[in-house]
Amino acid sequence: VQLQASGGGLVQAGGSLRLSCAASGSIISIFSTGWYRQTPGKQRELVAAVTSGGSTRYAESVKGRFTISRDNARNTVYLQMNSLKPDDSAIYYCFRNADWGQGTQVTVSS
Repeated sequence: VQLQASGGGLVQAGGSLRLSCAASGSIISIFSTGWYRQTPGKQRELVAAVTSGGSTRYAESVKGRFTISRDNARNTVYLQMNSLKPDDSAIYYCFRNADWGQGTQVTVSS
């Protein structure tokens, strides 16, 4: 399955962005589908994930601000990011099991 991530950009602190990850096949995975993020010099961080059954989990740092959702008909998973902070700046990568998208840059200015 190929994954195409989009929706990143530059936004001011407090703003919102919605990331999309479109799959060439079914977005529903045996394990999880979701988003990681990475910044230079930092460890990759799991941001949010959704299981095949629809259960979700979030990094503590984004709980209450980010929401992951899935559109099975469109084979797409979304990450709605609200109340963005400069610390959220990173390259966001979507994944589905062991498959990865190309990453989309999110930059939050203070």
